[in-house]
Amino acid sequence: MKTTRHSFLRVVMLLCAFMTTAMPAMAGQLNLSAAASLKESINEMTDKYTAKHPGTTFVKNFGASGALAGQIENGAPADLFISASTEWMDYLKNKKLVDASSEKNFAYNLLVFAGATSKKVTGMNDLAGLDKIAIGSPKSVPAGDYAMQALKKAGLDQKLTGKLVMGKDVRECLMYAELGEVDGSFVYRTDALQAKKAKILFTVPDELYSRVTYPMALTSTGARNSEAKAFIEWLQSGEARSILKKYGFVLK
Repeated sequence: MKTTRHSFLRVVMLLCAFMTTAMPAMAGQLNLSAAASLKESINEMTDKYTAKHPGTTFVKNFGASGALAGQIENGAPADLFISASTEWMDYLKNKKLVDASSEKNFAYNLLVFAGATSKKVTGMNDLAGLDKIAIGSPKSVPAGDYAMQALKKAGLDQKLTGKLVMGKDVRECLMYAELGEVDGSFVYRTDALQAKKAKILFTVPDELYSRVTYPMALTSTGARNSEAKAFIEWLQSGEARSILKKYGFVLK
């Protein structure tokens, strides 16, 4: 029995050695953490990229930028981080968790108020007459932070006490609006363009909030990943930018 077991193990080891030398190397893996509002555009980009670079495989993680930054800080695998605000990118830079030299502005966006309500909502001054309004949790969701900036600057934050429904990310806020659980939600224009029932009721005046900026950078581990370095370079190409434009992102 002992001899048979040793013979079996020897055969397995020989097969493994043969497979290692005879088969091509495993596809290079790239862990990508990106803001939830980028989901459709990033999925199209990675599909297009892998069609030309079949040796690259993506593991994608979408969510609120603050939540993603926290995950990276706690050791979650990530080679490339694309945030919906400079705040969370700066947070990781201060922690030495991203390669500052690789940082680029990926895209820009606009904040809108969207909903399926029949109530008249044409501007910020109409918000006080609504019952429920969804925004992303300002502490972790950039869209919520931008929305709170706008509400405070417009002098509406106190008037809306008890009316705000917090979402875990911008997509959850849009879902509330789609389901009619709120009168409307503060979301990005690109998200509202994906909606089936909710429509853009008004665009938030840009002087009320900081510009919605999407910075991208390699993480400290991604800076050593050739796949990640090649992909972040491709994300600056005309091909990638045309996809962003298709989904309604602002490029300048």
